[in-house]
Amino acid sequence: YWSVQNAGVKNGDTVIILGSGPVGLFAQKFAVMAGAKRVIAVDPVPHRLNKAQSYNQVETFQLEDVATSGDALYELTKGGADVIIDCVGMDGLEPVKEKAKNLVSLQSGTISPIQMAAKAVKKFGTVQITGVYMTPVSSYPLQEFFMRNVAVKHGQAPVIHLMPKIYEMIANNEIDPTQIITHTMPLSEAAKAYEIFDQKADNNIKVVLKPE
Repeated sequence: YWSVQNAGVKNGDTVIILGSGPVGLFAQKFAVMAGAKRVIAVDPVPHRLNKAQSYNQVETFQLEDVATSGDALYELTKGGADVIIDCVGMDGLEPVKEKAKNLVSLQSGTISPIQMAAKAVKKFGTVQITGVYMTPVSSYPLQEFFMRNVAVKHGQAPVIHLMPKIYEMIANNEIDPTQIITHTMPLSEAAKAYEIFDQKADNNIKVVLKPE
């Protein structure tokens, strides 16, 4: 919710959501609710894209080559998206060239989602970084953002201030967060639950731990 609000998604926008995990799925939903005319879900995992289609009725783009997907999305949107929301962070797919650089710079993780967004956003568009980036990075595409007048927004969501609004939307049946829960497991199986989620196994979307 905050990602869409902070990015300023408005009626008629074309919006690309990088990542179709729990955060990405709700970013898609709230973008549609904000009036976006076109929402494109991007993810390398087929079952996550299937969920994006069934849950949010959005377009999908299967990520295969992170080095070329930014340009492909730019072409798909005929000049770039108005808004791109990165719901991936440093856990995204890492291009071979970046992996080699990271070994030298000791960077942990990747910024490929940001680099992809820099290529796929339109001039005077907005990139909202919601995925977590908690270590110093190299190869940040500052020149591309600067030369094309792209607004870049990021940071942690002010959750405590947003909770009343979200609770209200749930109570009014505007959203149903339970629809993305695919696995409910006892707390004693926490290690297995984390492994399932980390490996994107068993067609999982959201794994919930329930105290015994």
